[in-house]
Amino acid sequence: MAASPAKNAVRGNGVARSCETAAQTREWMEAIASFLGGHRPLLEAHVVNFFKDRLWETVDAEWMECLRGEPVESLLMLPSGCVQYHWPSSLQEFLLTARSLVLPREQKSTQSFLPNSRVASIGTVLAQGMNTKKKHEIETLSAMVDAIARSSGAKTVIDVGSGQGYLAQALSFEYQLPVVAIDASSHHASITNTRAERIKKHYAAKCVEKQQFKVPRTVTCHVLSSDTLAAVTLDACQDDHGQHVTKTNVPQLVLAGLHACGDLSVNMLRVFVSCEQVQALVSVGCCYNLLSEDCYEDTDTCPGFPISKAAKSSKLFLGKSIRDLACQSAERWRNLTKEMALQNFDIHAFRAAFQMVLEKYFPEVSKLSPSIGRQGKALRRQRLRKVMESCSSMGKADDLSYSNPKEQNMNADGSLPTGPTNPKGAVGCCSSECCTGVDDSSISEVNVGPSDIHHDACYKFTLFKDFTVSGLGRVGCDLVEDVHLFEIWKDVQHFTEFIGPFWCLRAALGPLVETYILLDRLLFLQEQGSAVQASLFPLFDPAMSPRNMAVVAWKLTGDALEA
Repeated sequence: MAASPAKNAVRGNGVARSCETAAQTREWMEAIASFLGGHRPLLEAHVVNFFKDRLWETVDAEWMECLRGEPVESLLMLPSGCVQYHWPSSLQEFLLTARSLVLPREQKSTQSFLPNSRVASIGTVLAQGMNTKKKHEIETLSAMVDAIARSSGAKTVIDVGSGQGYLAQALSFEYQLPVVAIDASSHHASITNTRAERIKKHYAAKCVEKQQFKVPRTVTCHVLSSDTLAAVTLDACQDDHGQHVTKTNVPQLVLAGLHACGDLSVNMLRVFVSCEQVQALVSVGCCYNLLSEDCYEDTDTCPGFPISKAAKSSKLFLGKSIRDLACQSAERWRNLTKEMALQNFDIHAFRAAFQMVLEKYFPEVSKLSPSIGRQGKALRRQRLRKVMESCSSMGKADDLSYSNPKEQNMNADGSLPTGPTNPKGAVGCCSSECCTGVDDSSISEVNVGPSDIHHDACYKFTLFKDFTVSGLGRVGCDLVEDVHLFEIWKDVQHFTEFIGPFWCLRAALGPLVETYILLDRLLFLQEQGSAVQASLFPLFDPAMSPRNMAVVAWKLTGDALEA
């Protein structure tokens, strides 16, 4: 293999970090574990408990007082570790230290890792069904896999968690590599096969000389362990005459995975280490929240985290909530518009206030920590559409500012609506499934103070009520009278200004948790000794594809070891 491990080095607070060697990787992980250990309350916080447990009080009061007055644009830069000079020095140190411990995520070209790689542009036929993000991922990853396969002498690629076969088909038709596509869904296999045959006809028609195009072989299997994956991989690899693999007829394989979910990415690492036929690995993981985690009670298990000896000995336990935080993307945060950020903060506030409703009126349901589904996404989408329709009707189709809630609920003459503004009759309604058919007059009877406060309270309370009515329906609870809901909202509304600062601070720890998980995987490979070369490589544009870090590994030959 011509390439050497990428130097994933960062420098922060005067300390240089690298993961070229196992010792350096361990040191980096120890620094992260130490830092995270000092911020467990922030790490373990859950949106539903924000008001109930007064979570903003678990953060330095000076920080919260400072950040509550900051513009949204500054808050959205917190996950990227950006600071302002007028902030408290302890807050600046927190953010800069976190940033210094995070893996560099800026995309690098595949040529910088493997000079013999070439990125083939995917044509319209092969790209059919792909969005821009998927096309970017497939073009880049397939180039890396091809270069790794040729450098390692591997003849067949195993696409693990192949989905609809996009990667497998790019490797088959653009790079003429034999591919076996493994996925748990038979429906995906059917789509892959149908799509591959259609693409094959297109490529055959383009080819002047007669060329044999092979479509990917598909295998449907629920991979629940590394042993299962190894068995399926070897069984699927047959030569052109249908003969199974034997010790005298050993194919050299590359394992590849694009966002193989949860433990599947980890099982790929174990198969790479244990299976002599697998010469190389290119894996981009995702869904850290779905990883199984070792609670250090049963040493016979093979969890998805931790997998390195050093991480196991540290006994750092994350839990689902913290692993879910690892899925946060600093790039996505800083690319949010102000309007979308405020919508996100509102959704957090509504969900936390809804929990207060359950605590007070349905305590038994509250103890079960119910999930009310992803109504937040629908709420934001419907709300945006509502504002667009409202702006359009007032001749302001281009004015989509959410900075002043009062203005959004006003008629053209500046007065508040007094009747239905949509077929369902709900003023400020943001989701058809949440709509209650109750107009603003039912809230106007509640005395909430001066007119400006009244306007804002009506706006936010209507949205909260819609959210709550939908949520209660999802968990099978009866409705709560408006006056009782308003009392709860009035009690918590003052503290909603802490929502944005708190969740942006917490999101700043997300890239750090992801870095620890990725370093754990790298260290597992480094612990195998000098026969294995491994690296972490930022393969995709993180703004387009946040889970952009690839674990790349290959086995060194005897000649390479001697050199």
